[in-house]
Amino acid sequence: MSRRSAALASGPYAPPVPDRELTVVSADGSRLHAELHGPEDAPAVVLAHGWTCSTAFWAPVLRILGADHRVVVYDQRGHGRSPAPGPGGYGTQALADDLAAVLDQSLPPGRRAVVVGHSLGGMTLLAAAGRPQLRERAAAVVLCSTGAARLVDRARVVPLRAGRLRSRVQRAVLGSRAPLGPVTPLGKRVLRYVTMGRGAEPVMVEACARIVHACPRTVRAAWGQVLAELDLETRIAELTMPAAVIVGTADRLTPPEHAHALVAGLPRCTGLTELPGLGHMTPVEDPAAVGAVIRGLTATYGQPAEPVAEAAADAEEQTT
Repeated sequence: MSRRSAALASGPYAPPVPDRELTVVSADGSRLHAELHGPEDAPAVVLAHGWTCSTAFWAPVLRILGADHRVVVYDQRGHGRSPAPGPGGYGTQALADDLAAVLDQSLPPGRRAVVVGHSLGGMTLLAAAGRPQLRERAAAVVLCSTGAARLVDRARVVPLRAGRLRSRVQRAVLGSRAPLGPVTPLGKRVLRYVTMGRGAEPVMVEACARIVHACPRTVRAAWGQVLAELDLETRIAELTMPAAVIVGTADRLTPPEHAHALVAGLPRCTGLTELPGLGHMTPVEDPAAVGAVIRGLTATYGQPAEPVAEAAADAEEQTT
């Protein structure tokens, strides 16, 4: 299965055709695949996906927002159609560099956006919290099914009591280079158990399995090692823009205690949305709920369609 053909070809979980594709160049020269969807003059949204996923992960949310939002999606380095990274390798600084580059190169000058991160994407927002690009470009942010630290200790993937043994096994799973192979019924059952709630429909599981299994195992392992050592707790307070938090109550990878810690530490938290019975893949499991949170933030904190820089220039011309 090629990375281009990993996603479903039809149905609500098939990625919409973008209005435009572009290659974003990060600080270390890494090239990132990005896509633009929706009207150019609509409120802007930037979506950052999670570990082992790709732009295809956002398909159901894109279908909800794309008609009246300008939506930017990009593949994290090594994922999807973004090739293996340059000398910056894998790490939180690379995540921040990449997001800064996406904001600079995909949005017109002066345009601000609601920036949404799922899982590793949420950690990307935390990593970039002190960057001027995020502070200047993010009208608001959404931290979806994510955490800042102690991921190995708090995860509930392995059915053991909390303690050293469970943490050791979960750390090994995160850094494993074992191939996932083709999508099989067993593989889908495992993926559903780890990442989704009991009520996940088979087509949801199929869509996520195709995306996750397409991630190269070396990339999966490299980012898994980053996640195992992640500590971004001090960055929570640096996300000073309005911030919403979303979590599924049955999330095994980033359980609700992570969301509660984020809510407690964010300077301008606009609210916590807990989705009963849902797992880690909330944008796929309930895209309507996730889309509603994003739409609420664009309505409250979004700016007029005209970029700020252009509007200021027009105003200056009218007064001269």
